[in-house]
Amino acid sequence: MACVLASAAASIVLVHGGFVDGAGWRGVYDILKRDGFEVAVVQNPTITLADDVAFTRRVIADQSHPVVLVGHSYGGVVVTEAGNDPKVSALVYIAAFAPDRGESVNSLIANPPPGAPVPPILPPKDGFLALDKAKFAASFAADVTPPEAAFMADSQVPWGIGALSGAVTTPAWRGKPSWYLVATDDHMIPPDAQRGMSKRAGSQVTEANGSHAIYVSQPEVVAKVIEAAAQSVCAKS
Repeated sequence: MACVLASAAASIVLVHGGFVDGAGWRGVYDILKRDGFEVAVVQNPTITLADDVAFTRRVIADQSHPVVLVGHSYGGVVVTEAGNDPKVSALVYIAAFAPDRGESVNSLIANPPPGAPVPPILPPKDGFLALDKAKFAASFAADVTPPEAAFMADSQVPWGIGALSGAVTTPAWRGKPSWYLVATDDHMIPPDAQRGMSKRAGSQVTEANGSHAIYVSQPEVVAKVIEAAAQSVCAKS
């Protein structure tokens, strides 16, 4: 069992991305809890980056131990900014954006490489975005069971346009260690883009054959990467 002593423990904070909420972390959460970690799941409104960072920092403040801050997809932007909190000791990116100073989701997706899959994002409505439900499974959750993928499509959380334009001021990965899980069958963030961002951040990289929803479909793989980061934090405690 990993890091179960309070004197050498790590707290893990999980941050979801756009179009979904924190419930998708349930499988990962169960594994981490089983292995003795303190775990918290952030429920961000995903309306603006500033609000999401503030929500995340409130959760960080509540933790008892040095924090491993984990972000999926757009959650990577949130942890890149919120990770500057002094309680955060390590960052983990799960098929996530890892922006540099001044970058946002909008800037990172502005020039997709030729042949890259185009996420089926519908035109904005009242300042919010959603994915085409009929194409949700293929683009976001191809390796999730059909009933679960259908539920994810029907329970989408509207993603605020303001969140996509929110730019990072100081990327936490420049001063803190990071880990990155590349999902090699991701049709939302191209795997090569993931590789490029993880290399720039100097992350310890793991690759796994999975969709953008790898945190749902393969929680064991995701938890293993998170626990590697947590063990590093524990070793320094």
